[in-house]
Amino acid sequence: MVTPTATRAAQSRFNTSLRGARAREAGWGFGFAFVPLAVLGLFFIYPLGYAVYISFFHWGILGKTAPGTGTFNYAKVFHDPIFGTALKNIAEYTFAVVPLEMTLGLSLALVINQKIRGRNFFRSAFYFPSIASSVAITTIILYIFSQNGLFNHLFGFSTDWFGNASTIGWGIVSMNAWTTSGTVMLFYLAALQAIPDDVYEAAALDNTSAWRTFWKITFPLLRPAHFFCLVVFGIGALKLFDQPFLIAKGASGAPNYSTMYPILYIYNAAFGSYDFGLAAAAGVIYFVLIFGLTVVQRLTVGRQEAA
Repeated sequence: MVTPTATRAAQSRFNTSLRGARAREAGWGFGFAFVPLAVLGLFFIYPLGYAVYISFFHWGILGKTAPGTGTFNYAKVFHDPIFGTALKNIAEYTFAVVPLEMTLGLSLALVINQKIRGRNFFRSAFYFPSIASSVAITTIILYIFSQNGLFNHLFGFSTDWFGNASTIGWGIVSMNAWTTSGTVMLFYLAALQAIPDDVYEAAALDNTSAWRTFWKITFPLLRPAHFFCLVVFGIGALKLFDQPFLIAKGASGAPNYSTMYPILYIYNAAFGSYDFGLAAAAGVIYFVLIFGLTVVQRLTVGRQEAA
């Protein structure tokens, strides 16, 4: 016969064992979460906080270079016409390259989503520019489109396409749209393959044309992919650096500041003038702008996608 005392003792041991199991489970959970949280704090949160801190000082390589504290670095950035030019250039670039990347990526995804011969070859060929070295591609493009390059030789032009302020912007847009469209294609391809075949079978029964099927069925069902590409590749476009740096052979923004973008402005302030306080202030301002644009996208496009 089981006595009440024995029952209470067994219940106590069970509760103790359960609490121990929960504690061990929580310990393992916190242990696994510690590493990514430590990386996030060490390489993202701490640098951001440190950048905000030094943006209020005259800061050089070895620390403070002059007494004084305040928002003078922010005032200098806001009143610098070169920074305004950089913002104008990046806005024009982003509004041009992101729709072009999404259009090319969706078009390529529609092609390789069909049951065509050599589909795997075309899938690899379309994606190859996305994994190739940006430096190598930029160097080859500069050679082909130089004043004495292959393009001008074949078509009889004499324009230095990447040396002229009126054409260099569209050259960078076209080059980046081509190299990035393969990655966009993969996201759209995954979204296309997630659409149920029943939807297209119902449209076929109604004798719906291919064009109407795309605009009325396929395109609306790709809304999550539209939002994802718009946010991810929009932020990527705002971080443009390597191609203008290679084209201008530095962060000078030549010719006539047509290749000056915010990241190059920050780089030039930090490693050209060694004014890390000014560079940090420009970086904080640009971070706030990108974060604000992301929030706006989330509240507009993202809300429509969730609906």
